Amino acid sequence: MSSENKNRDLMRYAGLGSQMMATLAVMTWLGWYLDSKTSWDFPLFIIILPLVGLIIALWQLIKAFNKPKK
Repeated sequence: MSSENKNRDLMRYAGLGSQMMATLAVMTWLGWYLDSKTSWDFPLFIIILPLVGLIIALWQLIKAFNKPKK
């Protein structure tokens, strides 16, 4: 494998990892924000939304790995 292909793969994986972390961070913040706006004792949104974000991120990751390389 050439050096250019290794760099391309590295950047691809770094981008996918960054996107996954950003999705989880946004969903966690949104859950915290929604929980602060409700008067519930149980933090429902901060549990549910990151799980939804994880499912979305994993779905995007699987979809990206199934694409053929250019």
